[in-house]
Amino acid sequence: MIRLDLGPHRSPFVIAEMSGNHDGDLGTALRIVEAAAAAGAHAIKLQTYRADTITIDADGPAFRVTGSHDLWGGVRLYDLYERAHTPWEWHGPIFQRARELGLVAFSSPFDPTAVDFLEELGVPAYKVASSEIVDLPLIARMARTGKPLIMSTGMATLAEIDVAVRAAREAGCADIVLLGCTASYPAAVEDSNLRSLATLSGAFGLPVGLSDHTPGIGAAIAAVALGACVIEKHVTLDRDAGGVDAAFSLEPAELAALVVESDRAWRALGTTAIGPRPSERETLRFRRSLYVVTDVKAGETVTPENVRSIRPAGGLPPEAIDVVVGRTFTRDVAMGTPLGWELV
Repeated sequence: MIRLDLGPHRSPFVIAEMSGNHDGDLGTALRIVEAAAAAGAHAIKLQTYRADTITIDADGPAFRVTGSHDLWGGVRLYDLYERAHTPWEWHGPIFQRARELGLVAFSSPFDPTAVDFLEELGVPAYKVASSEIVDLPLIARMARTGKPLIMSTGMATLAEIDVAVRAAREAGCADIVLLGCTASYPAAVEDSNLRSLATLSGAFGLPVGLSDHTPGIGAAIAAVALGACVIEKHVTLDRDAGGVDAAFSLEPAELAALVVESDRAWRALGTTAIGPRPSERETLRFRRSLYVVTDVKAGETVTPENVRSIRPAGGLPPEAIDVVVGRTFTRDVAMGTPLGWELV
């Protein structure tokens, strides 16, 4: 059985989602793979369906995107999926190129025939899309492969997530990651509700992450600080060139920034310990303390003019100033000498 090495012990796993941003061109798809690898992403993910396996060639309100939608308003589902799908014959060359470049290559299947097809290609894991979290037979089919499942939870209630997780576990899946997700395209950053990641993790005892459709990388970086160990973002070569999901996708330079900054965010989490870090040893030397700041003779009175709180450390703590002022020096002391009790 394949195990996912994901969790708080390692840097976030960054998934580059190609979706339909190849715009119907295999060469573009391969360049997206190459760009994702060059940016430092850990995985490339496809979506495996045909228009006929995800919907039917029908019209009517139920089969059209709402007219007010920013990107796809009024478009028939069948036409949208016909445009956005990745031809199945492309999966082999795309996966091969990804593996050559060191990327994990896997996909979201949208019906049982897609799972069978992906099994023939030897994918190491499966992604459950948000809308498919209610398709328990499909989840069970993926789970019976024994491979890890990464499950998006957009739109789902805790009860629906619980049923889906149970279905996966009962079918034999031991490795599940739950992704917080706002299933709108693009998503408003205010709808991210990243604090819910702790709820997901606590409710199910599973690693969590974020499938993010907001602009930029801010929400994804914030998610790492809240426990996300997986980050999924759509990627495109050039937003201005179009592509079905280009408007809410990262360009290669942005993906590279996500990889770097999510790792920095994870490393910055550190531990819960409070106190000096080993790296602060040198700076500890420059804490303030009481120093003699002019040459003085034995018998002179300690005053605010000849003893002050300055950097570096080495002398009495600054709060001792009220105790020593008014006392007398026991011997001659040169300027720049740390004040100790033996001097007064």
